[in-house]
Amino acid sequence: MEKANIGLIGLAVMGENLVINMESKGFSVAVYNRTQERVTRFLEGRAKGKNIVGASSLEDLVEKLEKPRKVMLMIKAGNPVDEMIERLLPLLEEGDVIIDGGNSHFPDTIRRTAYVEEHGKLYIGTGVSGGEEGALKGPSMMPGGSPEAWPLVKPILQSICAKVETGEPCCDWVGENGAGHFVKMVHNGIEYGDMQLICECYHLMRDLLGMSAQEMHEVFAGWNQGELDSYLIDITKDILAFPDVDGKPMVDKILDTAGQKGTGKWTGIAALDEGVPLTLISEAVFARCLSAMKEERVEASKEFPKEKPVFSGDKEAFLKDLEKTLYASKIVSYAQGYALMSAAAKTYGWNLNYGGIALMWRGGCIIRSVFLGKIKEAYEKEPGLKNLLLDPFFRDTVKGCLESWRRVIAAAVLQGVPTPAMSAALNYFDGYTSEFLPANLLQAQRDYFGAHTYERLDAPRGEFFHTNWTGHGGDTAATTYDV
Repeated sequence: MEKANIGLIGLAVMGENLVINMESKGFSVAVYNRTQERVTRFLEGRAKGKNIVGASSLEDLVEKLEKPRKVMLMIKAGNPVDEMIERLLPLLEEGDVIIDGGNSHFPDTIRRTAYVEEHGKLYIGTGVSGGEEGALKGPSMMPGGSPEAWPLVKPILQSICAKVETGEPCCDWVGENGAGHFVKMVHNGIEYGDMQLICECYHLMRDLLGMSAQEMHEVFAGWNQGELDSYLIDITKDILAFPDVDGKPMVDKILDTAGQKGTGKWTGIAALDEGVPLTLISEAVFARCLSAMKEERVEASKEFPKEKPVFSGDKEAFLKDLEKTLYASKIVSYAQGYALMSAAAKTYGWNLNYGGIALMWRGGCIIRSVFLGKIKEAYEKEPGLKNLLLDPFFRDTVKGCLESWRRVIAAAVLQGVPTPAMSAALNYFDGYTSEFLPANLLQAQRDYFGAHTYERLDAPRGEFFHTNWTGHGGDTAATTYDV
């Protein structure tokens, strides 16, 4: 019997769709699931008549694979991945590859890569973005791990992934150990930010401008024809036009509490570890946390009743301002995400291709947008770009949006409509572009109560001083430290 090109473990929706995708690109696939019934159902259903074979056990799966074997895991992140690795390692031979396609936390992937390599095998942790449809028709994929494994899996992964208009695959090697899953984590963080920014636009249209779902649908449809053309804007226009069985907008029937799976939180924690101000994405995570406090919010709203916002300006002009605010805030979100990847690359020794990452996100994934082409161009022109805001295109774009941005935030604050992500983006911009910040007073405070020392404007950087502020303290200073 001819051996399969790749094996896949985990036949939930994403796993099934990836298998169908692989087979449609000419690869034979062996499949295994913890519950055998799911394998049988898949083989008798969607996989019937296709070049897909079932395995009754892990031993059976491994036996059915060509060498070097490639086994992809599409199972729940965390302990199940570690347990599966332990079960697979004794069955595999030197040079075989284990691929984790789940949303694993990047430190786990760093640890697992080293562990699997110690046992003579190769490991890849790859982010897979695009949801169910992406898995079936072409996802964005971000592989990292053992570099020797990439040539072995490249033909398969680049065949099944999404392609941009020029035919380039939205999948390329990201870097060693946990690099792929780190980049996928940042992707998800940016996704949190993009979704929150869109929700804030919706909130302002609904509560400040008093627009109907149909009117908002038309605005988002218009935005999707221009610079904001993206998957998330596209689905938002569809959602706003979708009726419930009674003909009324479905969106108005949905409880205003948001869920989350943790990748946005991981992105915020990584930013704190790296000392990178990831303010917009962090606010997007906290906005979901606040939304989940529904009963408490209802109670607080009775204690602090708000007057219904009244908008007396030019509605069309405000919508144009809102479009520019969304665009400028989105630029800040990506600038912060890229700054985090840059910092992590230094920490972990990764050689990330930032333009290539933008290309990987250009198709197939949830944050895919026309906008990403401009990011790719920015990093191709200046691979060492410190911040997207310093690229000429993005610099000039933000300058052109600035007045609109300030008008929208001012209106939101005055009318009591929360815009945590948009406001965080503007505050970051104002801070990043300020020659002077009040941190001199902060350092004086730290030195006053903790002798933490400070640097002086009239002395070289790296030279630290301490002042006996009260006259009662001594001249001994605490050791300096930075996050």
